[in-house]
Parts: sequence; structure tokens; C-alpha cells
Amino acid sequence: MDRTGIFAGSDPFALAQAWLTEAEASEPNDPNAIALATVDDDGLPNVRMVLLKEIEADAFVFYTNYTSKKGQEIDAAGKAAFVLHWKSLRRQIRVRGTVTREEGPKADEYYTSRSLKSRIGAWASQQSQPLSSREALMAEAAKHALTKGTNPPRPPFWGGFRIRPVEIEFWADGPFRLHDRFRWDRPTHSDDWKVTRLNP
Repeated sequence: MDRTGIFAGSDPFALAQAWLTEAEASEPNDPNAIALATVDDDGLPNVRMVLLKEIEADAFVFYTNYTSKKGQEIDAAGKAAFVLHWKSLRRQIRVRGTVTREEGPKADEYYTSRSLKSRIGAWASQQSQPLSSREALMAEAAKHALTKGTNPPRPPFWGGFRIRPVEIEFWADGPFRLHDRFRWDRPTHSDDWKVTRLNP
């Protein structure tokens, strides 16, 4: 198979990291922003932007409020999908897979690395729930700032999600819309990857 240049390599996670690193030098804002897709109990899709925080050896990790709409939908389905898209590189990566929580020391470490205001904000926001006013949100944040101090613990309702893919697609723009697409897929996480070139 003619996977050379930007598509070369035998490890899709290393390839994804290489593309992200390249995008960090060219993308003007949030090169790690992903459009995360979930489905509700009726199978109706939801999609929103979140920040990808880590590409591991076999997974992609982001953090959020577990009681949010996306958190509830991920917990119910155990599956999610996302796309990374970079206008500066004219490339994208699509991922589909199963999801588990990251609630241990890695979640604590990432939470601690955030600014104090962001840590307090995690406590203050009842994400996805109705809010009477911005003033009410700011008052809640001020209350938690007083009670939690300068080193607040990670909220029990806030942590990471780890997406372990069964499918990853790498796409790059081509002339005359004759794009290059390579899909890596595996039936289960213990299977070897199969790589297929797709029509644009």
C-alpha cells in the first residue's frame, strides 16, 4: 500500500501525535480541539467542541463534568466519536471507539495543573443544567472560592474519558477534491490494525 510521506508509519497513535504536533505550530487557536459526538437514549446525535488533552499509546483522553449531557450520554452508550480538523494543514483525523472513565491519579494530576479559577469553575458549574443568570454562576464560583481555598480537590463529578478506538481515519486534502484517506480499523482492541485506502 502506498502509505508514504505524512501517512507513513505502523502506529496510528504515533501518527496522530505527529500530526497534532505539526498542527501546534501552524493552527492559530486550539489545535487540540475535537468535535465530540455522542448519542442520547433515543439515538439522537449530539456534537460539541472539547479539548483533547492526551494521546496515549492506545487511547485519546479528554476531561469534563461527568454530570454534563455528554458525560451522561457517554456513560449510557459506552461509545463516542470525534474529529480533529486543521484548516492550516488541510487535514483531519476521525476516531470511533469505546469509552471508559479516567478517575485516578492522572485525572487528579491534570486537574491540579489547571489554573485556580478553572478548578473553582469546575466546582461551580452544574454543566448542561439550566442557569438563571451569569450573576448566579459568578456567585456560585465565589462561594466555592471561599470554601475550597487555594488548593481545591478534584470534584468527584469531574474527570477524564478515555476513548479506545476501533477505527481511526486519516484524511488529507488533495487537488480537485481527490483527497487521500486511510482507515485503520480493528474488530476489537486486541486485534491487529487493518489499513484500507478509501475513495475520497
